Amino acid sequence: MSAKDDFIKIYTENIHRDGADKLLEWLKSSDFFTAPASAKYHGNHESGLVEHSVNVYNRLACENPECRAICGLLHDICKVNFYTVSSRNVKNEETGQWEKQPYYSVDDKVPYGHGEKSVYIISGFMRLTREEAFAIRFHMGNYSDRNVPQAFSLFPLALMLHIADLEATFLDEKEDE
Repeated sequence: MSAKDDFIKIYTENIHRDGADKLLEWLKSSDFFTAPASAKYHGNHESGLVEHSVNVYNRLACENPECRAICGLLHDICKVNFYTVSSRNVKNEETGQWEKQPYYSVDDKVPYGHGEKSVYIISGFMRLTREEAFAIRFHMGNYSDRNVPQAFSLFPLALMLHIADLEATFLDEKEDE
């Protein structure tokens, strides 16, 4: 089964809130299922984003199936329609010839921040619990934000999602680097 099939199965079996069906239709009409997870690092290939989302879901230690699916599968929804395929010339070391190589570049038309943007997009379709919203908002961790330690303390799901994201990135997807 493909990552897209896994995603849709997990999503439809676990997420039952008002608006969830419309969010899934929006995802299907977007580049979510073909987009990379990053431009240079983990999952920087076609369908890397959906693969990463399923990996985070699988790593997330959360007892509530709906909450686990929402946070694990949708934490990086901010990357929908975010990357474009560009090309650059790269010198082939064997032949000495310049060759056109594709690469992903960022084209952010909604520069709202990473976690904040994911919460914003999801909230346009369905309601999040306070803990889900904080978990998705702070899933990157980034201790340069003075609110991260407090968010992790108040909302343990935020820390669990951060850890699941790290595990998926550095354990499950390490071969992509």
